[in-house]
Amino acid sequence: MSAFGLDESQREFSEVMTSFVADKIAPNAAKVDSEGQFPWDNFRACVAMDLPAMGVPSEYGGIGADHVTQAIMVEKLASGCGSTSLAILISKLGMIPVINWGSEQLKAKYLPRVASGEAQASYCLSEADAGSDVAAMQTKAVRDGDDYVITGTKYWITNAGISDTYTVFAKTDPEAGYRGISAFLVEADWGVKVAKLEKKLGMRGSPTGEVIFDEVRVPKENLVGEEGEGFYLAMKTLDRSRPTIGAQAVGIAQGALDYAVKYISDRKQFGRRISDNQGIQFMVADMAMKIEAARLLVYRACSLVDGDPDGELTKFGAIAKAFASDVAMAVTVDALQLLGGYGYTNDFPMERFLRDAKITQIYEGTNQVQRMVIARQVIGG
Repeated sequence: MSAFGLDESQREFSEVMTSFVADKIAPNAAKVDSEGQFPWDNFRACVAMDLPAMGVPSEYGGIGADHVTQAIMVEKLASGCGSTSLAILISKLGMIPVINWGSEQLKAKYLPRVASGEAQASYCLSEADAGSDVAAMQTKAVRDGDDYVITGTKYWITNAGISDTYTVFAKTDPEAGYRGISAFLVEADWGVKVAKLEKKLGMRGSPTGEVIFDEVRVPKENLVGEEGEGFYLAMKTLDRSRPTIGAQAVGIAQGALDYAVKYISDRKQFGRRISDNQGIQFMVADMAMKIEAARLLVYRACSLVDGDPDGELTKFGAIAKAFASDVAMAVTVDALQLLGGYGYTNDFPMERFLRDAKITQIYEGTNQVQRMVIARQVIGG
C-alpha cells in the first residue's frame, strides 16, 4: 500500500468484494437479523470465495493476505451484513495467538481447518467480573500430568456453540496476578458447554454466549506460548484485531450512507428530490468526511500489523477502533434520520445498521478503554 491509496490488486479485490456482497450476502441480511440464527448460507458463500483463508499464512493452507486487504474484506462484508462480517472476524481472532505464538504442531493441526472453513474458532477472555479488567479473571488451569484441567466460565463469547475451537485464557498461577495467566487452544468436543445465548440489540446472526469449562482436560501440547504469557498474548492479539473492528465499523457506516443516498435521491417532497435540499447535502457531506477519515485510520493501523518499526500499533490500533466505531454510530443515526419514519421501521435496513454499529464501540475493549490506551501511549509512563 502506498501512503495514501490502495495498490491495483487491492482495488480489484475491493471491486470483487462489492459485487460478491451485493449478490450473495446483503440479500440475506434482513432474514439473518430477524431469525437471529448463524448465517450459514452467507458463511458457505464466504468459504467458496476463500475468505476464511485470507488471514491464515499460506504455508498452512491460507492466502496470507496483508492486513489492509483483510480490512477491505471485512468492510465490504459489514456493509451488507454485520453478522456475516463477524462470523469471518471471530475465527481470525481465535487464531491470532496460534499464528503468532503457537507451536508448529498447533499451527499445522488447526490453521488449515480454519482456512478451509471446515472449522471455526472463538476467543475466550472475558468473564462476568473480568471484562476490561482482564487480570481479575477466575478461570483456572491446573497441571495434571500431561494435561491441564481448565475450570471456569467465560462470558460474551462470540460464536458460542458454533465454534470448533476456543482460545481460552486461564490462570495457571493464581497468586501471580496477570503474570499468572496462560493461553490454551481447547476443542469444543472436549467438554465445552454453552450455558446461555444472549438476546442482543444487534449482530443477531452471530451467537454470543456464556461458555463453561467444567474440569475440561486439555493436552499440554495445546498450551499457546509459555505458561504465564497469556496476558501479553491477549493484549498483543487485541492490538492486531482492533483495526479490523474499525474496518467493520467503517463498513456498517458506508452501508448506511449508501442506502440513505439512494433513498434521498429517489424520494421527492415538495416537488423536488430530498437530496436537492442544502441541509440534507451538508449532512451527507459530514457523513462522507467522517467515513473517509475513519477508513484511512483503519488502513494505517492495519498496515502496522504487517510492519511496525516504530512500535506504534498499540496506539494506532486503539485510535482506529475508537474513531471508526464512534463514526459508525454517528453516521447510522444521521442516515436513519434521512429516511424519516421509514428509517425507524424494520422494513428498511437502516435500523439494523444502527443496532449493529453499537457493539463496535464496546467489544474488544470499550472506547473508554481505548482512550486510556491512547492517552498512555501519547503521554508515556
